[in-house]
Amino acid sequence: MTGSAGTEGYGEEAPQLAVQYESVSFAEVHRELRHLYPAPPASVLDIGAGTGRDAAALAALGHPVVAVEPTPELRAVGERLHAGSDVRWVADALPGLPLLAAEGERYDLVLLTAVWMHLAPAERPPAMAALSRLLAPAGRLALTLRHGPVPPGRRMFDLPAEPTVTLATACGLRLLHRAARPDLHGRDGVHWTALLFERPGADA
Repeated sequence: MTGSAGTEGYGEEAPQLAVQYESVSFAEVHRELRHLYPAPPASVLDIGAGTGRDAAALAALGHPVVAVEPTPELRAVGERLHAGSDVRWVADALPGLPLLAAEGERYDLVLLTAVWMHLAPAERPPAMAALSRLLAPAGRLALTLRHGPVPPGRRMFDLPAEPTVTLATACGLRLLHRAARPDLHGRDGVHWTALLFERPGADA
């Protein structure tokens, strides 16, 4: 998730959002891309982890997982709902992810699920650069784009996939897979694009 402007409204609605987020499974949300995720144990970073649904599922598969969520209310719900999972929670935010940058860790898989649409145009280049730096050689970035009407009280941007692909390419990533899917919650006019990028390996 992003900083204060991008997370506006999420803290107040954390209980309702938790029900919504947890009503669909990791397998459903990642159906189009998960066959391309690395096998465990791979280091995973889930940015904008929300209630930790995906982070907990990946930890259960044997991945060491770091879950980043800047909204305290959502983070608290996630820590409670998935208390038994081996997930490390971090309060950090795009576009810069300064805490993660300071740690210097690199990840085999970075997830950005229902997050990119919150970034304003000026935030996207530094955000993509930060994501690229967090990827290990041959690491993969899974990103989803939301299309459709914006809910009241939210800062969201409906943008086509091409500018995001161009931006990722400029940061040294290559597109491995692109897919479209309907909205899993059945919201009128809402649909999604799923993109998977890869950072070149050490021998590339």
